[in-house]
Amino acid sequence: MIEAVDGMTDGYTGGGAGAGDDAGSDRLTKLLGGGLAVVLLAAVGATGGWALAGEDDAPTPPATAATTLPTGAPDASRSTPARSTSSPTRTSTPARPAGLTVPEVVGKDFAEARDELRERRLGWRLVFLGGAGKTVERTSPAVGTEVRPGRTVTLYVSGPAPAATVPDVVGDDCDEAADDLVDEGFYPRYRSGRTGTVTRQDPAGDVTGRWNDQVSIWCGEAPAGSGSETPTP
Repeated sequence: MIEAVDGMTDGYTGGGAGAGDDAGSDRLTKLLGGGLAVVLLAAVGATGGWALAGEDDAPTPPATAATTLPTGAPDASRSTPARSTSSPTRTSTPARPAGLTVPEVVGKDFAEARDELRERRLGWRLVFLGGAGKTVERTSPAVGTEVRPGRTVTLYVSGPAPAATVPDVVGDDCDEAADDLVDEGFYPRYRSGRTGTVTRQDPAGDVTGRWNDQVSIWCGEAPAGSGSETPTP
């Protein structure tokens, strides 16, 4: 019996092939384990290490780069305003029409020159220089100057103021009396308005005076007790 037990023990312990199989299995397991670790490390490396860094989400893919236009290239999104090539319209200034001018009266008889001014609706003023003669030496404004109607033109006359007879205007309309006095070279001086009939004048009619003398006239009713006044030349 004892031999039988030993034989069974020898038969169990002597099984060299079974021990070798366990060692081979251990080596295979190590090889497989090492290969699996390599595969896992490769997978981790492929993911960029985000799992090892402790991040929960996958990395965001890089944004698409913006398109950059070359320097100096026109931007299609911006419209360039069109430039007007038309030149501004120029309106021509109409020529100023020829106006009233001082007539050519230099060298003419002063009475004739005065009448010409009256026809052009211009005023006049006679200045007698006291020499000899009765012609116009110059005017102010000068001959040819553009003037407005009613403008007074001064006539400078060579020679003294000639004598003239004062017209009798008593009983005439005030306006008509004034015209008669002007025609004869006198200036009317109104003493009581400019309407109505001339009731009085000073100096009296038919007396001798000189050009540029003033003659006072009373139009309408003359004030009571009014005396004669000597006109101021």
